[in-house]
Amino acid sequence: MLDILEKAAAHNGLVTAFAVVGLIVLVSGQISKRLTFGRIHGSAIAIVIGLALAYWGGTKTGGHKGLADLSLFGGIGLMGGAMLRDFAIVATAFEVQATEARKAGLIGVVSLLLGTVLPFVVGAVIARSFGYSDAVSMTTIGAGAVTYIVGPVTGAAIGATPEVMALSIATGLVKAIIVMVGTPIAARFLALETPRSAMVFGGLAGTVSGVSAGLAATDRKLVPYGALVATFHTGLGCLMGPSILFFATKALVG
Repeated sequence: MLDILEKAAAHNGLVTAFAVVGLIVLVSGQISKRLTFGRIHGSAIAIVIGLALAYWGGTKTGGHKGLADLSLFGGIGLMGGAMLRDFAIVATAFEVQATEARKAGLIGVVSLLLGTVLPFVVGAVIARSFGYSDAVSMTTIGAGAVTYIVGPVTGAAIGATPEVMALSIATGLVKAIIVMVGTPIAARFLALETPRSAMVFGGLAGTVSGVSAGLAATDRKLVPYGALVATFHTGLGCLMGPSILFFATKALVG
């Protein structure tokens, strides 16, 4: 019986992936309700469980895709891949009300610029403190702090080494995880209660995956607005990284 179920799960990987994620969400909801009394949203707990399972899967197989390296859970690689991720991001835009989006106005644009430049500066400074003193490496790692997509795109454009580009991706992933887990905890302090505040937050935070997951754990209705502004970070970062930010860094460090 177990062999039949295992074969069925392996041959229907995407269905298995949805079932596994659904089970994790169910368990997380119960943990949130019974152990934290709703203080920590179930989505944040689900993220932590997912990260723990990914780490276990990676150490178990010695691979690089977490649970997806196990044949039984291969469908998780497809479910969490770029295709469904981008589809989900685009789908959130259809929930945005234009009247609410206009309310962000100039402050939304300012937050978008700050959310691009400030993480870059922090990432570049950290890179310098760890011994990466050349402009190419500092720019690539700094761009990774904007989003984990901007980092390798910038690095490829300015001639960074594969190792530095990998560090830029890791930097962006760490940022996304911090935003995912930290948003529901800091939501009250940040006053994340209105679409406008969600758009400003999305502009400052910058990572679509982190903002979307964090706002989903705070208030699902705010997700489209935060994701709407955060989505522009990738395009803006890919434009500014290899050009303005690189030349500014080169002018400073030579």
